[in-house]
Amino acid sequence: MSSAVVTRPAPSPPPARVPAARWRGVAVVALAAALLWLPNLLRPLSSDEGGFLLVASQWSPGTSLYGNYWVDRPPLLIGLFQLADEGGGRTGLRLLGLLAVVVSVLLAGRIGRLAAPHTSAAPVLVAATSAVFVTAPLFGASEVDGELLAVPWVLGGMLCVLEALGSAPRRRKRLRWAAAGAAAMAAALVKQSMVEVLVLAAVVIAWLVVRRRYADAGEAAAAFSLGAVALLGTVLVWAAVHGTDPAGLWDAVVVFRAEAAATISHESSPATSHRAAGLVASFLASGALVVPAVAFLPGVRRRGVLGARDRALPDVRLLAGAVLAWELVGVALGGSYWLHYLIGTVPGLVLVAAALAAHRPARTRWVVAALTYGTAVSLVATAGLAVHDRDVPPDAAVAAYLVAHEHPGDTGVVGFGNPAILENAHLTSPYPELWSLPVRVRDPHLAELTRILESSDRPSWVVVDGTSLATWGVDATAADPVLEREYQWVDTEGDLRIYRRRMPPGAG
Repeated sequence: MSSAVVTRPAPSPPPARVPAARWRGVAVVALAAALLWLPNLLRPLSSDEGGFLLVASQWSPGTSLYGNYWVDRPPLLIGLFQLADEGGGRTGLRLLGLLAVVVSVLLAGRIGRLAAPHTSAAPVLVAATSAVFVTAPLFGASEVDGELLAVPWVLGGMLCVLEALGSAPRRRKRLRWAAAGAAAMAAALVKQSMVEVLVLAAVVIAWLVVRRRYADAGEAAAAFSLGAVALLGTVLVWAAVHGTDPAGLWDAVVVFRAEAAATISHESSPATSHRAAGLVASFLASGALVVPAVAFLPGVRRRGVLGARDRALPDVRLLAGAVLAWELVGVALGGSYWLHYLIGTVPGLVLVAAALAAHRPARTRWVVAALTYGTAVSLVATAGLAVHDRDVPPDAAVAAYLVAHEHPGDTGVVGFGNPAILENAHLTSPYPELWSLPVRVRDPHLAELTRILESSDRPSWVVVDGTSLATWGVDATAADPVLEREYQWVDTEGDLRIYRRRMPPGAG
């Protein structure tokens, strides 16, 4: 489907300048996105948000991967949460998320300008595509997670690749490719599955090779690799200063993910398949499917849409299709199927919208309709979340109980998977596993937890979901008797039981 008909780039004058009104339109879209996302500033911390803040707050040389805790995430994500923690915790994190939303929309507008230079509405359309889906509650955008924080890096990297394909001097092109490599690595060091910039660069370089532009392909690959390696080296040194070594990171972000996938496929609960169905339903209900459907649906090709400059470049539809396909594969391979996985499809949807504006501008009205519908759905969902947040959930009630009854120096363990309780209660944990999946893979028989519960460093508090520490993939045969012997059940909030360490005879 490539529209290129020549093997060498043909010099041509730059496209006509976009009227200032178009850039004002992009700015208005960015402001609207910020306003739409603003209610999330006051929402309670999610499990991931609280857990990452807890990990980041103590990240320094310690007993585990990140200080005294272990998590299967790359270091740049923890670094961003460290920045948020220093900026006020929840408030700092939500402001960081708001910044990610605004920057993503502005970058998307620039991508629309470059990918569809002859369609005046492209910047606003593509920016609006980013705005609608990067703020969509149906995409899990109400929480600040790795996907949301990685989106600006992905869009920035894609923008650099598109700029490198222009008619700039060779030195500037090399700098753009190097910047793209650095952005690609940054995105992967925030969320390891978000390697869209690498996919895009690989497709472009392959296209250059097919066109026998070997020198251009070689320069692009070398500069891209240099930028990626330079950033990777910098981050690894920075992580090592904090006590996190490269071997441990490889085990966490690569080896562990393979082990976790095997565990999920063999032992997952019915809730996993229900979440998968919910993920598909959310994608459909958001209206996102309309964007690729309209862009890739065959139709009569219009003559005169593409200029000479475009014929010297790879077809944007090819690039967009490759990126979106990778993202959908990444969502499918995620295993746990949380809603925020869908945020990882935003860069692909942005590029697809740009391709539509470039090749099928008459069809953009359908995307406008879909975006209008998506905005309405998001407004309704946001209102629903606001009503839901008025109720005090069990985990918040547990945190409040702990705050009211804890003493200085107390510690806690939550079994398993809601470290936000510890963050909200200002408790640390002697157990390095804060999430349930690492427990299932790294401590499935709770041998390490049992050892801690029997030690002098055992936690002051233990929170259990239900009547046992057992859950799918976790055998609590050894741990439950120790919990009953060493702890006293003191309160229940919903399904969550709170246990307090028994005092030695004659104490207190």
